[in-house]
Amino acid sequence: GECVLMAGEPGQGNTAMALVAAGRLAPSEGKATLVRDDGTTTHDKAELRQLAAVVDLPAVSEPDDAVPVGTVAAEGLALACRGSMPGEPTKWLRAHEWEQLRSVRMDAIPGAVRTALLSALAAEREGVRFLVLSLPDRHGGEPVDWWEIAQSYASSGYGVLVQCGRSSARDLGAKLPAARGDSARQATPVEALRTRPQPVDPERSPSDETVDSAWLFGEWEKDQ
Repeated sequence: GECVLMAGEPGQGNTAMALVAAGRLAPSEGKATLVRDDGTTTHDKAELRQLAAVVDLPAVSEPDDAVPVGTVAAEGLALACRGSMPGEPTKWLRAHEWEQLRSVRMDAIPGAVRTALLSALAAEREGVRFLVLSLPDRHGGEPVDWWEIAQSYASSGYGVLVQCGRSSARDLGAKLPAARGDSARQATPVEALRTRPQPVDPERSPSDETVDSAWLFGEWEKDQ
């Protein structure tokens, strides 16, 4: 139910932090602690891996730019053990109002739509309760758009960690001191914002509450 924004810059440990938070990497110091629904805690990385998904992590879980949306949807649903039936990816895209994107390359869709699409596919995996959205601002667009997507998943009960650049965090209202000189190159990511959005109807999909992807796609079409 919480949404946390971590601000840093590319090359400053974003990949390691995302993998540690999702139980994919053991840190040299410290531990990632999982708090279960009953209040008990564990440091078991295997349990954390089952519950957490890393979304669009550069060079790790990001899709190839040249791959069409339909192929990405098919691969994502296959990982969620939902892509075995013929036509399932098309049905899934239609249900999310993304069917018109099926043959469009990933690098050609708006950044916020990309984040919404990949987050929705990650959330399809059984048991996933935590999402790590990695640097959505690298795809352009307004930070408020992908932040609204993150907020919608938190309001639906997911724990969400979002990584972004310091300038994007400031655009969202975070008060961050300027990092200059050598400190700018060595600064580690810091927590910039933490919110707990109002819960929404559990019967409603988080993607129903996200940025209007159809509108964004329409605006994108006009620019082509």
